[in-house]
Amino acid sequence: MSESSSGNAGTPCLELRGLTKQFGGLTAVHDLNLTVRAGERKGILGPNGAGKTTLFNLITGVFPPSSGQVLLFGRDATHWPIHRRTHLGMARTFQITTLFPKLTVLENVMLAVQGLRRMKFVMWRPLTGYGDVRASAQRLLEEAGFWERRGVEIRHLSHGEQRQIEILLALASEPKLLLLDEPAAGLSSGESQEMATFLRGLDPALAILIIEHDLDVAFSVVDSIAVLHYGELLEEGTTEQIRASERVQEIYLGVR
Repeated sequence: MSESSSGNAGTPCLELRGLTKQFGGLTAVHDLNLTVRAGERKGILGPNGAGKTTLFNLITGVFPPSSGQVLLFGRDATHWPIHRRTHLGMARTFQITTLFPKLTVLENVMLAVQGLRRMKFVMWRPLTGYGDVRASAQRLLEEAGFWERRGVEIRHLSHGEQRQIEILLALASEPKLLLLDEPAAGLSSGESQEMATFLRGLDPALAILIIEHDLDVAFSVVDSIAVLHYGELLEEGTTEQIRASERVQEIYLGVR
């Protein structure tokens, strides 16, 4: 089986087994077990300091775990570098904007597509001269409803639209597992609703693991939720089960 294969149909996209990360005397993630299957939308909730971002850094290879395993599509990726995990079918977005503000929407997406291909890039050759790259970028923009705005410079888009374009850049690698780190961070109420609509419109076969503080966005997008508390899995269940959980309300929402 080639490394780019995503495994058998019944194999989880992501499986964490006893994952632990310690920084000196601090345990940021402790003995965490988690599974994400194809097409599943799973949310990661928890207060600040719960270990959510550390967890993403362990999954993506930014940090090595102190113990435990990270399996991607059935393969032990615990000690793999970031690029090898990406090649297998994983992509991630970050809280900080990474777009080129003075380039157009189309140019930003084309650069993302081009960067994933083994091809020589000539500075004096216009991006439009790369026909297959443009075709891939056009497909992504059309599917997301941004094709009509392809010529708009990124700096002229709203913050919410820019966050959506960042997700499109992550989709340029055609991942099977997408990790979203607070996609609605800093958005207005209306922009958050647009983001939720955008996320619900993504390919249903795509597995999504999302960290999100905006509970309205989280509950409207995901099917299941894992709640972290001091690096441990406090509770996991459907959105309805987590919403109704007294323990989650007390510890995460501060309801007594």
